[in-house]
Amino acid sequence: MSYELLQQYWWLVVSLLGAILVFLLFVQGGNSLLFSLPKTEEHRKMMVNSTGRKWEFTFTTLVTFGGAFFASFPLFYSTSFGGAYWLWMIILFSFVLQAVSYEFQNKAGNLLGKKAYRIFLVINGIVGPVLLGGAVATFFTGSNFLVNKENMTDQFMPVISSWGNHWHGLDALTNSWNVIFGLAVFFLARILGLLYFLNNIDNKELNDRSRKALIINTLLFLVFFLTFIVRTLLAEGFAVNPVTKEVFMEKYKYLVNFIEMPVVLGLFLLGVVLVLFGIGKSIFKPGFTKGVWFAGFGTVFTVLALLLCAGYNHTAYYPSNLDIQSSLTIANSCSSEFTLRTMAYVSILVPFVIAYICYAWRSIDRKKIDVGEMNEDGYSY
Repeated sequence: MSYELLQQYWWLVVSLLGAILVFLLFVQGGNSLLFSLPKTEEHRKMMVNSTGRKWEFTFTTLVTFGGAFFASFPLFYSTSFGGAYWLWMIILFSFVLQAVSYEFQNKAGNLLGKKAYRIFLVINGIVGPVLLGGAVATFFTGSNFLVNKENMTDQFMPVISSWGNHWHGLDALTNSWNVIFGLAVFFLARILGLLYFLNNIDNKELNDRSRKALIINTLLFLVFFLTFIVRTLLAEGFAVNPVTKEVFMEKYKYLVNFIEMPVVLGLFLLGVVLVLFGIGKSIFKPGFTKGVWFAGFGTVFTVLALLLCAGYNHTAYYPSNLDIQSSLTIANSCSSEFTLRTMAYVSILVPFVIAYICYAWRSIDRKKIDVGEMNEDGYSY
């Protein structure tokens, strides 16, 4: 594999991890419904146990996603995680709240009480998807940072990248398009959470309420998602001259990317169709409980296509609004050829890890959660 092909390969790997992470946000989406969906304490307990048996997958994928980005594209990691640290710290803190809440809400003698910990779960269910969605949206709208590689020779201040204001990432929320996409991810997470409840919980009343909640959350998701997608396809994008490496604004750049990469466009359209099919059949066919898998694969395909569109075809995947030439591309922000090649060998193990996750998932979900299980003396959240 050539150096350029290795760069493309690792952008594909990182994008796939990000897409899987968005699907696994069904845990956060389900938690955000803890006080609005259930009518009884038994319903609420079943919901907590349903998502509680999967939260480690989401957290582990988030950490893996960050680690893969750091190893393959270190300049992005130092620019975004190092500059926009308030945004990322809030995201990570909300996930820490989630982990603590699951483990301590039923511990004897906890001072805060069960309700307080469940409120923490709701906070993570809202904050996590909205801020992660807003962070991903900056791949298309840009961020306020500067990059100067010449600073590497400064022995007193060898800082390559710096943030352009004191908001350090929170300024992303002042861009309405970032907020719109963040809300789209939030409602998508709620949809996936509802579909997972239908697949994982055996309770007719709760399932009926989940199907009703699907309708309003789907409508809101479509409004925010389609608004962002239409705007992105019609707006100017951050293109890169393949010869001079100069970054410049190109009209309809992301629409052009889809047209010039028909495989990516096909993946995007297939993903959208699968998401809508999983939602629609779950709403209109009461006995159907497999919608989470159609919508889940659809989510992975759609997000993967969007991230590939943001980075491939001579596009700056992390644009700078302060200095367009500081924008990060796959080529100018990646690790050395030796590092990428070595990690490529390690990535051969990824299918085995995925196979183990599928096995563990199937073992955990072999039996649906019901009221009887919640009343047993065995372990439950």
